[in-house]
Amino acid sequence: MNTVLRIEDLHKSFKIGFIPKGKKILNGISLEVHGGEIFGYLGPNGAGKTSTLKCVLGLIFPDKGDIEIFGQSNLSVRAKEKIGFLPENPYFYDHLSATEFLSFYSDLTLVKKENKQAQIERLLQLVGLKQAAGLQLRKFSRGMLQRIGLAQALINDPSLVFLDEPLGGLDPLGRKEMRDVIVRLKEEGKTVFLSSHILQDIEMICDRVAILVEGQIINQGTLQDLISEKVTVTEITVSGIQIEDCEGLGEHYSAQGGRILLKVYEEEKIANVLQLVQDKKGEIHALIPRTETLEDIFMGAVKQR
Repeated sequence: MNTVLRIEDLHKSFKIGFIPKGKKILNGISLEVHGGEIFGYLGPNGAGKTSTLKCVLGLIFPDKGDIEIFGQSNLSVRAKEKIGFLPENPYFYDHLSATEFLSFYSDLTLVKKENKQAQIERLLQLVGLKQAAGLQLRKFSRGMLQRIGLAQALINDPSLVFLDEPLGGLDPLGRKEMRDVIVRLKEEGKTVFLSSHILQDIEMICDRVAILVEGQIINQGTLQDLISEKVTVTEITVSGIQIEDCEGLGEHYSAQGGRILLKVYEEEKIANVLQLVQDKKGEIHALIPRTETLEDIFMGAVKQR
């Protein structure tokens, strides 16, 4: 399997406070990212996700550890030519239009002049900003700024793209549009390293994930490997019965329209609920078995620390 990013035993500390004391931010991070995949780097705020990315990109230097990009040192120019990066809080020259902004970055990344205009137009189309090509960035919404930031990260046609919290601050529509673009990058053969704390988005689009808590990776692998298919709870929505009838069958909650939501944790009690509804001539509106989710794994890992 083609490894495009390898991190081995990465350590990083910072001195903080009025009287500086060392605080360990990364404590032995090791992972590999394979070519053509979307790799999710998941952790709560302050876990060390951005510090890891800064070490990989050479913006800060680790105390210990090895980092390779495409089999070369992460500090080599040849390796950096093949990567793109969207930081969590990018800075934009907001007096520039979208086209001018991408033109500026294409010059910085030495995009060939004969390819420059076509590349800019392609990226504006990709991120859905073709109609805003001449609009100044100061007039962009938060979602539009995230998309032009992504276009900037792709201006040099990188093989490996690092995205630090690209979905933060976006509304549901904006998040869906950004997810669609990330999936399209994978379809084009690019590798995406996606750092995020938004569990739903990671679960929807990532091939493999690593969960980072307090500077340590406590779990990593494919979602199929991490998430059990065993049913942990069955949610049953019923009407036509009294909430008192549900005692002993599971957790129960009143819902709108006279309906009752039952969370049944013991499989043998599902039949009891169905029999109760039949005897009371009630109605079943939904019966949904819930399996373990990435959120369950994540919350369990955080609570154990």
